[in-house]
Amino acid sequence: MSTAVKIVMIEDDHGHARLIEKNIRRANISNEIIHFDVGQSALDHLFSEDIRANEPLLILLDLNLPDMQGTDILAEVKRDERLKRALVVVLTTTDDTAEVQRCYDLGCNVYITKPVDYESFAAAIRQLGLFLSVIQAPEIE
Repeated sequence: MSTAVKIVMIEDDHGHARLIEKNIRRANISNEIIHFDVGQSALDHLFSEDIRANEPLLILLDLNLPDMQGTDILAEVKRDERLKRALVVVLTTTDDTAEVQRCYDLGCNVYITKPVDYESFAAAIRQLGLFLSVIQAPEIE
């Protein structure tokens, strides 16, 4: 049985969030996207029983949030027995190699640096949409 992947976007910049969603839709991905602009609200949602019991899940994660670091969210998600299987795509302006490595060490699946200019960012998000269109969620055991 295949279950639709829920997409949780954690992004405090509303312009970037709209751009991400627009380009995901352009890639013909119609999955539900739930947007959070602060980390604590996102964590509360991710750790709710409804979400934890109904995988699969894709998390689009910005690292620089107003109330916490995205790496803290990533670490909590990957420590949880149910949530650790969620795909996590980090979308951030941070391109520091140590930070990129830290995210992979914590368990992120893909790390995308947001380019500063709109066209490059839109192109990166279109690539993400293509990536999402070819992945399939694993069966829940």
